[in-house]
Amino acid sequence: MLPPSVPLPGSLSARIDHVIDQALSEQRLVGAVVLVAQDGLLRHQRAAGLADREAGRPMSADTLFRLASVSKPIVSAAAMVLVAQQRLTLDAPITCWLPDFQPRLADGTPAQITPRQLLSHTAGLGYRFLEADCDGPYARAGISDGMDRSGITLAENLRRLAGVPLGYVPGSGWGYSLATDVLGALIERICAMPLAQAVRALVTAPLGMDDTDFHAVDAGRLAAAYVSDTPVPRRMRELDIVPAFEDTAGIRFQPARAVDRDAYPSAGAGMVGSAGDLLRLLEVLRQGGAPLLPAAQVGEMGRNQTGELALANAPGFGFGLGFSVLRDPLLAASPESPGTWRWGGAYGHSWFVDRQCGLSVVAFTNTLYEGMSGRFVTELRDAVYAGGGAAASGKQP
Repeated sequence: MLPPSVPLPGSLSARIDHVIDQALSEQRLVGAVVLVAQDGLLRHQRAAGLADREAGRPMSADTLFRLASVSKPIVSAAAMVLVAQQRLTLDAPITCWLPDFQPRLADGTPAQITPRQLLSHTAGLGYRFLEADCDGPYARAGISDGMDRSGITLAENLRRLAGVPLGYVPGSGWGYSLATDVLGALIERICAMPLAQAVRALVTAPLGMDDTDFHAVDAGRLAAAYVSDTPVPRRMRELDIVPAFEDTAGIRFQPARAVDRDAYPSAGAGMVGSAGDLLRLLEVLRQGGAPLLPAAQVGEMGRNQTGELALANAPGFGFGLGFSVLRDPLLAASPESPGTWRWGGAYGHSWFVDRQCGLSVVAFTNTLYEGMSGRFVTELRDAVYAGGGAAASGKQP
């Protein structure tokens, strides 16, 4: 269930709706579901635009989305449940559970990786889509980023990944990476069951996240995927390669992966779910973790694990265990409180949790990359905090 619904003040709600309506009217987005919760109450809920433009199907609150990296906080929470159960130790070598996963440094030196480094993306691993071109080492090794229909198993993808030298000594740098996929294999090994079953047992079933799995639980509710383009977003092709940043090879998208039950479970990018399900998880974590986790484990997830290390394209942010953590609001040019959690997903999603303000915000769209890193994300954030209202003060009106 979503939190009880109590509307925001009219002016604040109108500002949020204006941001959504403007993004739709300017055809930067095809459709969106936006949820704003504060102090345990659902303050704003809006499903707008189209889930499938060509079919004329409107967006609805229970629309399912390809989560891409929104998978990461879900699987990271599963790992932290294992930590709380004393079945996983954050600072032990992952070879305790995955003895065959032993990547080396570029000079051949053995390297030791810990679960903490996987969760905080400080393990020295990378992503194929961040390589400069299609001839990078990950591409040559045939490594999947978890959003294409590669036809290989998780074990095979990790075997290929282990054969590519690490980018740096684990713990000495930060780099967004396939680390969460390695974490998924570790969870499988500890639980002695497929990852989908393990995540269900550890997180989604206890929280009633019935819409969330490694495939669409109801293909009829799945949103179509669109790519930002001019004059209007175009429907994603069966195989689409779309750069997320300049001078990078781009992400290999295959939207049919979401209905392929044989696709390997990518812990970092392969889940499908609803906005309401994610809000449920975020609210549980924001309020201290019960019944999923003890408060100490939630505090560890939300603590900056990366010190002063710079996060690419994210000034003022550090990284916790599963998501970014705001270190310096001035440097980030953000109205959010220090310590705010934030991340998104390449299919067009963003979310943040400001615990000082008692605030959780989820914005799922079907348009990349506008819904992940475009104007819509910043404008929605600023609308939530505008005017020194309830969201900014952390108080109910």
